[in-house]
Amino acid sequence: MLERLSLTLALPLLFASSLAAADPFVFTAIPDEDETRLQQRFQKVADYLADELEVEVRFVPVKSYAAAVTAFRNDQVQLAWFGGLSGVQARERVPGSRAIAQGVEDAEFKTYFIAHESTGLEEDAGLVDAMRGMTFTFGAKGSTSGRLMPEHYLREAFGEAPEAVFERVGFSGNHSRTASLVASGAYQLGALNYTVWENEVEAGNIDTDSVNVVWETPPYPDYQWTIRGDVDERFGDGFADRVQQALLDMDDPELLESFPRSGFIPATNDDYETIRRVGQQLDILD
Repeated sequence: MLERLSLTLALPLLFASSLAAADPFVFTAIPDEDETRLQQRFQKVADYLADELEVEVRFVPVKSYAAAVTAFRNDQVQLAWFGGLSGVQARERVPGSRAIAQGVEDAEFKTYFIAHESTGLEEDAGLVDAMRGMTFTFGAKGSTSGRLMPEHYLREAFGEAPEAVFERVGFSGNHSRTASLVASGAYQLGALNYTVWENEVEAGNIDTDSVNVVWETPPYPDYQWTIRGDVDERFGDGFADRVQQALLDMDDPELLESFPRSGFIPATNDDYETIRRVGQQLDILD
């Protein structure tokens, strides 16, 4: 009788344990390009991670940079491909979370400032006084390469906020949209992630007779994979390290090209101290 009672009590625990083990590992990515392209990119990453980690892995898209941070904070996702600023924001909201990998190119990332031909600005003109009174678009409000660092360098160059320099300041929402808005003349100037610009040009989506690069920023740290600190409790000891290793081992040219990155290298929270400091200075960390 006692043995039967013990078994009866143990069954709910075993059932709960099996459910926990069956939980999918979920990740997201900041929407720096259009949603269709993101889904294509990251479903392949989900398949790769599922094979490497031997767990169910799901990619869930989000509508904004802020939504990516919120999903991470609320444990709707356990891993995210963040920009520099959104990664700092997410880690500050989830104690114990850590940056685990960045693209080789992300240690020294850049923003391109682009100009429509109507501005009369030549290629590599720099951040010049002739830009005053023109229209300008950033990318997403929470973007490192599309807002944080461009604003930082604009303030350095002009000594005042962008709203005081330009006739009109907008936020396109993502880098691809910034490129198309400036190429069409809807905005005279814009700032965007250099890899997106180069991809758009290579794909033939940008007429470089209509828009060109007038300045590129000094390098700064940007995109990274950030993981929650509690994943080992849910998926087993050493799981976070296994995820990191799987990302570092990613060598499929097609997968890497979708980022695009030549490979991934280890990253730590300390690598993004510059981003945290600039975010505080501009009061846009939250």
